[in-house]
Amino acid sequence: MADITRIAVIGGGLIGQSWAALFLAHGMRVTVQDVAEGVEARVRDAVAAAWPDLERLGMAQGPVPQERLRFATTIGAACEGVDLVQECGPDRIDAKRAILAEIEAGAPEAALIASSTSSLLASDIQAQAVHPGRVLVAHPFNPPHLIPLVELVPGKATDAEAMARAAAFYTRIGREVITLKRDVVGHVANRLTSAVFREAVHLVSEGYASAGDVDRAMAFGPGLRWALMGPFATYHLGGGDGGFRHYMAHLGPTQAARWAELGDPVLSDEVSATLVDEVEGMLAGLGEGDLKRLRDEGLVGLLRLKGRIGGETE
Repeated sequence: MADITRIAVIGGGLIGQSWAALFLAHGMRVTVQDVAEGVEARVRDAVAAAWPDLERLGMAQGPVPQERLRFATTIGAACEGVDLVQECGPDRIDAKRAILAEIEAGAPEAALIASSTSSLLASDIQAQAVHPGRVLVAHPFNPPHLIPLVELVPGKATDAEAMARAAAFYTRIGREVITLKRDVVGHVANRLTSAVFREAVHLVSEGYASAGDVDRAMAFGPGLRWALMGPFATYHLGGGDGGFRHYMAHLGPTQAARWAELGDPVLSDEVSATLVDEVEGMLAGLGEGDLKRLRDEGLVGLLRLKGRIGGETE
């Protein structure tokens, strides 16, 4: 199994920029393709901004390796001679298929093609591919250079060897890889976050709580535990000495009772306007840069803590 050392990032937006920084920090040669005006400056600025955090996490050393970061104006040129293509184009099936056709025309036949799609099915993306066996989903969480999760999702035609090669690569660069057994809209993590967000919208839109209090409830309650372990392990501890078996037998019915009361909100214009007003009020006086820095500094500290206490992330 050949090492992956040359990567094309197709799409120089938020996700593509973050992927590029991560790949560079791990010694890869990266070519970014995007037709947007000024994309090279934006990508280089984003990589430079991410570099100190990558250094604090022990992934990056020395200055940004500008000589290993290249740019191409066409997808075909970006994909020449690469080992892996990280596709970060628009999250629409027509766009994904069009981009994939250009990738296949330019990339070596042995190159893996990994889509960063947040919701689309791998089976749909690869449906018109010439070599669908090498096409899969490798979905990160934003920002990919800091949040370790990568969800690998096979399509119906994805080869097992391609999945194994992808898992080995993303693991080698410090990602926490989960491999789905089959594809589903939204994969795993986005389905979980969507479920929480649906109830958050319900609580605000129905007047039970403010957006600020909903956010605080999550950040200072279950969110603290979920940063260390997931819902199953959390409820295992909730079962005391009897563990998850005891929890399911004695407290499982309380979950079912709550499920029956969960909301099913409609994102009407009125509800959307209410949510926007609430969020803007909650964040008044806090600039976008301040919020991003707060998030990124917190993520770095949390990742370092998890490494020290023996968590899965180093």
